Amino acid sequence: MNKIINYLKKVTLTTNQLLIITCCYIAFILNLPFLNKATDAIVSLDNYSVPFLLSVPLFLLSLTIIIQGIFSFRWITKPILILSVVSSALIFYATVTYGIVFDYGMVQNTVETDSAEAFSYFNIYSILFFILFGLLPSLLIYYVKLTYKSFFGELFTRLKLISISFGVAFLIGALFYSNYASVGRNNKDVISYITPYKMFDSSIKFIKRHYFYPPLKFKVLDTAPSIVRDNNRKHVTVMVLGETARAQSFSLNGYGKPTNQFTEKLDIVSFSNMSSCGTATAVSVPCMFSRLNKDNYDKRIATSQQNAVDLIHLAGADVLWISNNNGSCKGVCTRVKSIKIPTDKSDPLCDGEYCFDEVLLHPLQDKLNNLSQDNTLIVLHMIGSHGPTYYKRYPKEKRVFKPDCRRSDIQNCSEEELVNTYDNTIAYTDLVLSKAIKILNEVSLEKNIESSLLYVSDHGESLGESGVYLHGLPYAFAPNEQTHVPMMFWTDPSQTDFNLNCLNKAANSKISHDNVFDSLLSIMSVKTSVYKANNDPFISCKSQNAIARTFVQNKNEVTN
Repeated sequence: MNKIINYLKKVTLTTNQLLIITCCYIAFILNLPFLNKATDAIVSLDNYSVPFLLSVPLFLLSLTIIIQGIFSFRWITKPILILSVVSSALIFYATVTYGIVFDYGMVQNTVETDSAEAFSYFNIYSILFFILFGLLPSLLIYYVKLTYKSFFGELFTRLKLISISFGVAFLIGALFYSNYASVGRNNKDVISYITPYKMFDSSIKFIKRHYFYPPLKFKVLDTAPSIVRDNNRKHVTVMVLGETARAQSFSLNGYGKPTNQFTEKLDIVSFSNMSSCGTATAVSVPCMFSRLNKDNYDKRIATSQQNAVDLIHLAGADVLWISNNNGSCKGVCTRVKSIKIPTDKSDPLCDGEYCFDEVLLHPLQDKLNNLSQDNTLIVLHMIGSHGPTYYKRYPKEKRVFKPDCRRSDIQNCSEEELVNTYDNTIAYTDLVLSKAIKILNEVSLEKNIESSLLYVSDHGESLGESGVYLHGLPYAFAPNEQTHVPMMFWTDPSQTDFNLNCLNKAANSKISHDNVFDSLLSIMSVKTSVYKANNDPFISCKSQNAIARTFVQNKNEVTN
């Protein structure tokens, strides 16, 4: 190693030479995912131009030299090039391994993740990959000796290089403008794979939006919501917020493997045609609790106004958010009481970084034993099926499907092992849900309390379909596996608000996270001016008494 370093120290290059060599590496190696996507898009055309196809790498190189050449000058050349190589290598690994695209949403996910989640991606494969494609090239850049001309000499040669690159890019654009416009218009996702500039652009937008925009004034949607019930019984609703569960893997939705062997015996209503607001927790969680819909969702606006949890709390319900998800509640539980499950090893369900979701049952039982108000909402935020370390989401003795994949570099597991591991997380989630329902049922019988449980997952997951893993792809071209999510509902047999036979018939209706806001208000019988009956999938199956007190502003909205 020392011999190599000593040799590199003897190598002398001009800043332009180093710039060109590094840009070739970034454009032709670290941008292979983009080049592959672009090639696939072009060759799929009925009649494609070979010269146009061959022009793409040269066009990319020209743009890379222009961008790097503007920001890399004299003594900052090496730091800028090393930063570009390191960040590109990380993106290259994520894209090649998991199919991840670093758009605005992925930048937000990365910033909001915690250390435990971040370290779950570290393994021998990822370390060796980074050393080969990131660290070694960076060391080459660092140790090479640069020669500098005078300031104006450097400036002149740099302007000449940029001008030549601009000329090449302009010529290619002029010759193949219609080709680039057509392919770009019909394959908008391809540009998201340009490394590292898509990430830099998204990062700048994220920083600007989150740290330079003035905070919005908090908006009160309703000053006086209320809970209206026609009996004297206490009511408890448990909302279980799932993590990374995809609807296709639920046997209640027709999946071939018995992943719901516990809840299928409990008169569960499964809404099988549910779609998410986003493909990542950072978007989906605040979105589903917001009055905003997916089409007009903006996190700054959503977190600066009342959400469903706020309205239920203001209406007089006791609200408790219990989290076993290290990613927090994404601002939804800011104004209500919350508990974060400690992950220390004093609890046998925890390993110091994560806890199995059964740990949520202890505080749930404690809360149900000490109800202080007539109406209570308890949110249980699961760790669920969060990857890539799926095998850490269920105890070894709870493995239903074998063999499973007990490693984080999931792309190196067989398809059978990977799917079995993920299915084990769903089966374990099902077990936890059944235990929560059992607890609620017992409380209902012992204390004459009405109870219900609503389970909704934040987003789905890709398990290697079309070479894509995990989640977080831009929604516009995210696969169904990442956007089709489960929603399940259970209520104790003594309740009179809902007709379960009717709900089972309505469960195939197409709904989305946009319906969660009104569903929660409906289940909790919250009277508020912001409730929309036509957005409530439960309304058509409510009893007349429940509808009569459901405070619908325009009762013509309700159809039975």
